[in-house]
Amino acid sequence: MAITLSQLLGSHTLSLRALTDISTAADTPIEWAAVTELRDPSPFLSGGEIVLTTGLRQTTIANQQAFVETIHGAGSLALGFGTGLSHRSVPAGVLRKATELGLPVFEVPYETPFMAITKMIADALNVDHLARLERLLKGHQRLASTLLTGGLRAMLRELSRMLGSVVSLTQFGARVHGPELGEENWHSIPIATGLKDKCTLYLAEPYIRDGLVDYAQGLIGLELANQARLRESNRLVAGQAFEDLIAGSLSGSEATARLQGIGIDTARPHSVVLVQAGPGNEKALRTLPIPPQFEHAVSAIVDNRLALVVTDAHAAKFADKIDAYLEGAGISARVGFGGDYAHANGLRWSFFEALEALRHGERINSPSRLSLTSLLLAARDVPMQALAQEALGPLEAFDKKHSAELLGTLRHYLELDGSVGAVAETLGLHRNTVRYRLQQISELSGYDPTTTADRVQLWLALTAKEIS
Repeated sequence: MAITLSQLLGSHTLSLRALTDISTAADTPIEWAAVTELRDPSPFLSGGEIVLTTGLRQTTIANQQAFVETIHGAGSLALGFGTGLSHRSVPAGVLRKATELGLPVFEVPYETPFMAITKMIADALNVDHLARLERLLKGHQRLASTLLTGGLRAMLRELSRMLGSVVSLTQFGARVHGPELGEENWHSIPIATGLKDKCTLYLAEPYIRDGLVDYAQGLIGLELANQARLRESNRLVAGQAFEDLIAGSLSGSEATARLQGIGIDTARPHSVVLVQAGPGNEKALRTLPIPPQFEHAVSAIVDNRLALVVTDAHAAKFADKIDAYLEGAGISARVGFGGDYAHANGLRWSFFEALEALRHGERINSPSRLSLTSLLLAARDVPMQALAQEALGPLEAFDKKHSAELLGTLRHYLELDGSVGAVAETLGLHRNTVRYRLQQISELSGYDPTTTADRVQLWLALTAKEIS
């Protein structure tokens, strides 16, 4: 630790003698020593130092008092006055003004060179600096070791202990570690992760300020970036298992083993929650961290959507929380979820129910359980896309060539339960125009939308087209 004024004056080798009361600054560390013979040394003073002078230019009481006022105003800790050269003793004017201002003054005898004083202060500062560097290096090693052995949260707990302060970390607007930010006075430090995640480290005031925080800042950013890359890799691997399962190329014991490999126990009921990001946010889903309260969910990337598998049979509540989290993170997205089923095929059903639910277009979308559409889409051996192309391809081609709006008319007709009048009112058309379009649809597609069996075929074709 840097030497204090009382320790300096207590050195027998220097033979310094206090001439005024030093109690106000006795235990204050001396930051450095300034040797000067200037009448106004204030431009060269920064505060916390002792000033050493022989009073060469302090020939009048006015000069002496002005000098004392100057160094006191600069925040100097004490005045050391060298005797035996310009003055036999410390001038009375110096002592009177110093006593008035409360500035400690000590005598430096002729036999004691100023260099001996500055050397003692410098040596103490060097020892203190080396000790701080050693503590800092050990702190760096401790944080890095804790991160490697215990992970990020263990490292943040260790940082809190070392700083003597409460530590909190947020990312994407969600708390990653530590308490909620209350009324305490927090110092915020941005963390660079390479992601647009508004990651921030919060330290409760007061705390020990040193290079440890700067090092921790870099460690946290590096660890979160590594976690993001690992999260993306794991989600792509899990997504491949999903895609194989959904395509029907994964079944039986092989499906059970593959799903267990990504953390899904097929013996338990599970629901799929799908997140469809808005334009410009698709890539964020690949690395988006899951807050601690959602970490039990298995995540995967399937067709640029984030699939989350939950096993607590509360998919609706989970979807609500995920939606709130996405909104706080500034990510525009729609959330859909499926039913709660056991076994590998149940996962397929839930996935397609969640996918169908996204068609509703709301922020949070819930489907009907085990809908006919979901079951047919889950059965990939049913050629749904071929059906859609066969039935709707001619209509698309006709619309493109003649701007006939046959597909839009068909969609409204099916959604309005086959009511020609309702379609005419909705589209602002004459009823005969609607009937004429329905006749064109029947002739071009080969399916008559006015009959129940063909209407079902057309509905499935439209659904398969929209989901694809």
